[in-house]
This record gives sequence, structure tokens and C-alpha cells, in this order.
Amino acid sequence: MSNPYQRYKQTAILSASKEQVMLMLYEGAIRFTKMAIQASQDNNIAERGKNILKAYDIILEFQASLNHNVAGDLPMQLDQLYVYMLEQYSKANMTGNIESLQSCLKVLENLYDGWNQVINKTKNGNDQTGGAA
Repeated sequence: MSNPYQRYKQTAILSASKEQVMLMLYEGAIRFTKMAIQASQDNNIAERGKNILKAYDIILEFQASLNHNVAGDLPMQLDQLYVYMLEQYSKANMTGNIESLQSCLKVLENLYDGWNQVINKTKNGNDQTGGAA
């Protein structure tokens, strides 16, 4: 790996907290979904499929890593959202349906914003009380 950017990127990922990695993955899923939308608009089927698969894989990983032992309905609700998005990605991959991709994009952006707020609020709370993040 001689590319300095790739080394920097790998170091950033390896040194990131699990919360930062989660946000990076959401950012990736958002980016790949936007690229799939653009490819769909350009009628580039191969590029659409490649980007849908990347976003799909990220969502599958999120779904597989859910902790269903946590109290409350959050894991179940996230699982339902992930199932919905996986269905929409599959539909978009088979039909080129841009609306399905836009629906996934909206859900991803909402989830990213929500997690980002929770993480920042938790971090700021720990900073103010002197606790570790």
C-alpha cells in the first residue's frame, strides 16, 4: 500500500472508535446509494449494481451486528428498517427503480443524523463530567 491517502485512510479507520466506524459506514452507504442513483439516471446498469451491492453489504453488516439483548424496541425497529432497505435495494437492482434508492437514502440520512446526535451528546456529556468517551 504505497498510496499515502490509502495509508491515512486505513490509519483513520483502525484508530477510530466503534461509534466513529459506525458513522463512517453510514457515510459509505449514503455515498454508494447516491452513486447508484446517479448510475440509474445515467442508465449505467453495471455501475448501479456495483454501488447497490456495496450499500447492501453495509446494511447486512449492520443487521448482523444488532444486539437484540438490549432493552427496549430499538434493535427490533432497526432490524425492520434494515429489512426494508434490503428489500428496496433488491428491487432497485432488479428494476432500476430510482424511488427505491431515494427511499433508502432518506432512511440512511435520518439514521446517520440520529446516531451522530446521540454520539455527540454522549461525548459532550462525558467531556463535561470528565468521563472517558
